[in-house]
Amino acid sequence: MIDYKSRAFIFDMDGTLVDNMKVHTAAWRILIEENGLEFDERTFLVETAGQTNREIIPTVFGNIPDDHITELALRKETLYREAFLPHRKPIDGLTDFLDEAQSLGVKMAVATASSPPNMRFILDGLDLRRYFDTVTTAIDVKRGKPDPEMFLLSAERLGVEPKYCMVFEDALGGFEAASRAGMKAIGITTVNTAEAVMEAEAVVEAHADFTHLNVQRVVEEYLS
Repeated sequence: MIDYKSRAFIFDMDGTLVDNMKVHTAAWRILIEENGLEFDERTFLVETAGQTNREIIPTVFGNIPDDHITELALRKETLYREAFLPHRKPIDGLTDFLDEAQSLGVKMAVATASSPPNMRFILDGLDLRRYFDTVTTAIDVKRGKPDPEMFLLSAERLGVEPKYCMVFEDALGGFEAASRAGMKAIGITTVNTAEAVMEAEAVVEAHADFTHLNVQRVVEEYLS
């Protein structure tokens, strides 16, 4: 019989717990274009998915001082939060899935490249933090995804072996991070097509949301 307390779910936040990536992208577009640069959405998404602001901004703006990086990051996140606030809600089926996992004793974590203010904006703003045993954000790691550091740190904090952790992600860089961490992943298709998601090495399933996901089945099928 499976001991659910020795199994874990690790969730990305943006694009996974909430469907907000289009709003993030729109905020980046405004920031980049108001600074006189051109914005290529597809290239930007491919090159920056899962990275922290401190990794993204120098890629776009070049070698600039730390205080300017901080200023640009603050501007971008302010644009994002103002735009997403009227639409802020959990992705369909999420709270039922989290309730089921919590009742079975599955340990749960959030691993997000977002800043702490953005994490609080979602987890506290939607009363989701109560489900999670630990939260890892951009300030806790040296490198964002596709580096596996964020997922491995989450597993360590939960006290669960990586092979018994299931990652829930939307980004291709996140799937690569899961693979490099020795974890399986379930893809949420808010950004990429199911076909593109299923091509990722770590991914075992792809879903539009959490409506048709069952905790017991996921644990028994993939984490036994």
